[in-house]
Amino acid sequence: MKVQLKIQRFDPATQDKPVWGNYVAEVEDNGRVLDALHYVKWYLDGTLALRRSCGHGVCGSDAMVINGVNRLACKVLCKTLDQPVTVEPIRGLKVEKDLIVDMEPFFAGYRAVQPWLVPDDTDPGGRERLQSPEERARYDDTTKCILCAACTTSCPIFWGDDTYVGPAAIVNAHRFIFDSRDAGDRERLEILSAREGAFRCRTTFNCTEACPRGIKVTEAIQEVKRTILYRKV
Repeated sequence: MKVQLKIQRFDPATQDKPVWGNYVAEVEDNGRVLDALHYVKWYLDGTLALRRSCGHGVCGSDAMVINGVNRLACKVLCKTLDQPVTVEPIRGLKVEKDLIVDMEPFFAGYRAVQPWLVPDDTDPGGRERLQSPEERARYDDTTKCILCAACTTSCPIFWGDDTYVGPAAIVNAHRFIFDSRDAGDRERLEILSAREGAFRCRTTFNCTEACPRGIKVTEAIQEVKRTILYRKV
């Protein structure tokens, strides 16, 4: 099938502002937007810059704005979209070239919440630290995050405040705050109670709608907020 594409092109080294490039790609009937972008790069314009790795919705590297919505290009079938299909870089991060953005501010927010297990001082006696199925299920949803930044870059608060850690960071903090084996929850909650933390969220649900993994992002953020308040009472 033929796919009409409008791709936002921008090279800061040579251009003052973005322009739209118009292309016609040929893909299989079940071709994805990523396939159409590959066609453009491989056969029409090799200067097109984009990120992608696994191509199967696991690495999260090909998040972009497709027909105005944050999505993974490798998961969206062209036949489900109105044409022309518009493709833009995710918003709120500096464009390095075309569909590639500087992800460092996103990962800075992620690192700020200490997204790793902090074990307590109890000696497990040479055994692994055990959990019940119920304890594991408590944070199962937020283990699905692939750090694609689709949720964070769909957030209007993040667009206007580069100090906000963002939804993805809070989701990853949630994953450890509610882990029964973790002892770092107090420090994480202190970090997230600061101005740039969880209470910057305005509950617009953009993040939940944008998540390609179906994580209940807004719900996770509200759970973190409630936990901060309960700990302070």
